[in-house]
Amino acid sequence: MDNDKAEPMTSTRQYFKRLIKNIFIVTMYPIYLIHLGLSRIGDKDGTFQSFSQGLSLIPGKLGIYIRAAFYRLACPGTSDEILIGFLTVLSHQNTTIERGVYIGPQCNIGKCTIKADTLLGSGVHILSGKSQHNFESMETPIQEQGGTYTKIEIGHDCWLGNGSIVMANVANHSIIAAGTVVTQAEVDEGSIFAGNPARLIKNRSAQIDQPTT
Repeated sequence: MDNDKAEPMTSTRQYFKRLIKNIFIVTMYPIYLIHLGLSRIGDKDGTFQSFSQGLSLIPGKLGIYIRAAFYRLACPGTSDEILIGFLTVLSHQNTTIERGVYIGPQCNIGKCTIKADTLLGSGVHILSGKSQHNFESMETPIQEQGGTYTKIEIGHDCWLGNGSIVMANVANHSIIAAGTVVTQAEVDEGSIFAGNPARLIKNRSAQIDQPTT
């Protein structure tokens, strides 16, 4: 009997939550159109980053709903069933955030795909690969040498701890400990990494500690 009552209540909550999200999408559509127009006459990523910076300043639930709606409209394959915290900025429009992702406050998100149900703590930085700046020439300023932006993939059901820096793919179900710096190729599924540079601690499936030497 109690279960029969609980199911309609859950469905009602989901219905109203979906309704609220749809209202925010409609409300944000004119902002998205302004962004779209400006991006066509100026630098696309620069325009997107400016809008992201502005939206990051809106606190509380209002900010969460507004950011989810805008990124759903502006970013390819992005869900509005996401939570992006206060002062978190996205640097590239070509960023995909899937359903159930939580991104904490004060993060800097580069060009990436973040798959479903992944959690990012506060102050996490996801860089667009590790070749954003060329520096071979001593005669040319580094800022004029260009670079390559790579779309990094963070897998499904991962946890990136506070202050971690990631510039390489992270496989499904992996954990990156707080303060860890990931620079190398994709880590194995279910891996737990810590340190700078990142070092394998154990695998969640095997739960076998790795040697420390």
